[in-house]
Amino acid sequence: MKSAVIVFPGSNRDRDMQYALTRITGDAPQMIWHAEPTLPPLDLIVLPGGFSYGDYLRTGAIAARSPVMRAVADAAAKGVPVLGVCNGFQILCEAGLLPGILMRNASLRFICRDVHLRVETADSPFTRAYAKGDVFRTPVAHGEGNYTADAETLARLNGEDRVAFRYVTAAGEATAEANANGSVENIAGILSDRRNVLGLMPHPENMIEPAHGNTGGRRLFESLTHTLVAA
Repeated sequence: MKSAVIVFPGSNRDRDMQYALTRITGDAPQMIWHAEPTLPPLDLIVLPGGFSYGDYLRTGAIAARSPVMRAVADAAAKGVPVLGVCNGFQILCEAGLLPGILMRNASLRFICRDVHLRVETADSPFTRAYAKGDVFRTPVAHGEGNYTADAETLARLNGEDRVAFRYVTAAGEATAEANANGSVENIAGILSDRRNVLGLMPHPENMIEPAHGNTGGRRLFESLTHTLVAA
C-alpha cells in the first residue's frame, strides 16, 4: 500500500503515524514535506497531529494554505482516502475538505487524557473493521478540539450518516461528562460527502498494540488496509 504522511512545521505526531502505518500495513509511508507542490500516486494520505505553524492565527489555518494542500485536495477529489488526526482534522476543515471548524475547548484548557469513542458508522474505508456502536478507548491531546458547525451542516452530517465517532462513556452513552472538549453533539470525527476523507481529534495511532494499554485504534488502520487491498 502506497501511503504518505504530510509533515508541516510543528508536526509532532508524524513519526507515531509512520510507525502505526508501517506496523499495520506492512509498508512504510513516504514522509512528504508540506512545501512539495505535487504528490506521487498514493493509496492513502495522512495529515498527522501537532501544532502546525505554532497554531498561529487559527489552528490549521496557515497549514491549510501550504503548497501540498492543493495536491491533497486534488487527490481527495479523485477518491483517494485522506485521514486527518487532531491538527490534521483542523487543517482539513480550514482547507474546506471537511465542513465545520474546531474551536477552543469549552474548558479553555489543553486536555491530554484517554477518552472513549463510539463508532457511529461502519460504512467508510476507515471504519469497516468496526461494527456500528462499538466503543473503544483512545487518547486526546489538544487545546482546540471543540467541533462546531451550523444547524444545516449538522443536519446534513447526521442525515447522510457522516458522523464517524462520538465521545461517550465507557458504557457507550453520549453524555455531557463524556464530551472531552464541548464538541456539538459529542462529535469526535466526521466524514466528507464522498466518505473518503475522515477527520477526528483523538489519536488512534497511539492505541494499536497491547504495550499501549489498548488496541482500539488498530481497527481504523486495518479498515484502510483491507479496503485498499480489496480495491
